[in-house]
Parts: sequence; C-alpha cells; structure tokens
Amino acid sequence: MTHLDRFRLHLAACPLVAILRGIRPDEADAVGNALWTAGIRVIEVPLNSPDPLVSIARLASRFGGEGTVGAGTVLDARDIQPIVEAGGRIIVSPSVDTDVIRATVAAGLVSSPGYFTPSEAFTALKAGAHVLKLFPTEAASPAVLKAQRAVLPKDTPILMVGGITPTNMRAYFEAGADGFGLGSGLYSPGRSAGEVGERARTYVEALTPA
Repeated sequence: MTHLDRFRLHLAACPLVAILRGIRPDEADAVGNALWTAGIRVIEVPLNSPDPLVSIARLASRFGGEGTVGAGTVLDARDIQPIVEAGGRIIVSPSVDTDVIRATVAAGLVSSPGYFTPSEAFTALKAGAHVLKLFPTEAASPAVLKAQRAVLPKDTPILMVGGITPTNMRAYFEAGADGFGLGSGLYSPGRSAGEVGERARTYVEALTPA
C-alpha cells in the first residue's frame, strides 16, 4: 500500500488535518495523543515551527503506523529528504511550486500544494500533485468550491484550509470538499493538550450526522 493509499484511508476515517504551527518537540507527544484520542489521523507540522523535524519524528514514531504525519509550509525541494528521514509522509505547501511537487512525488510522498484558482489547480495536477488545498478558504465561498469541483478531477481530494470553524464545514462538504485543515482554531502555541483535545472533539462532532 502506498503512502497515498494510506492517506486516503486516514482521511476517510476522519476528514480533518491538524496543522500544528508553532508546536515544540516537547509538546508533540501530548498534543498528538489528544488529537489521536479525538479521532484525527492526519497531522501536519509546518516547517516554520521550532525544530519541526524533531516534532515530525516524534509524531511519526508514535502515530505514523496508523496515521499520516508530515510537513507543512514546505517551500524548497531540498527540504523533502530531511522530512522523509524524519518519517514524514505528506508534503503540504501554501503555493503551487512545481519543483516541490515533483520532488515530493519522486520521493514517494503525498503532495498537497495550496491553490486558489482553477489554473493553479491544473498546474499542480500536471506536476503530479495528489491532493489540492484550497487556500485561503476565507476568500472562497462554498459556491466557488462547487464551481471548481465541476471541472476538477472527481477523484482528486480537495481540502479546505484557512478560517475553518465547526459551524462552516458542513456547507463546504455539501459543495464538494473532501476534508479540512485546522490551524489556529485547533492549535496555537501555548494552548494545552487538554484544550486542543476539546477543540478537536468539537470539530469531529460537528461532522457527525445528527
């Protein structure tokens, strides 16, 4: 089974991606455990966090067997090999950088670049991207996503990232979203693992049919 196959299984189990921007390695185990207990199976550590490779390694060692752990804010293809060595299996970027996408695919990892327009989306897919991240969601209504969904490949997962709340996910799901990246609404530096867990449960419960 490929890393993409595993990612699809983990996203199907819980369509939420925890974005832990600013997390420190000494927090990683406790926060990761809180997320895991809440049901989240995909965790991203942005590279502009303190010692991100250490946090990725700790999370991958503990949860990588049954979840997907990787790096976010990846802006340079040269960063990919160290992420692989740390145990990262998904590469997330805020933009469509074809060098990063191609290097990610060549390394056998899951490529998830950020895009906003259909032109950017098709450029990313042509370079080999597996998952598209519509960013920032604050600037894209569900109607925008629905229109893009009409022309983008049906089997390409689209994640909504930026400004996601428990109350706005349902409308995006109905418009064709496959999942959501949760940033400061879930985790921010200084927030306790207990509070992160509570917030994670709130997001998970918001996706549960009444």
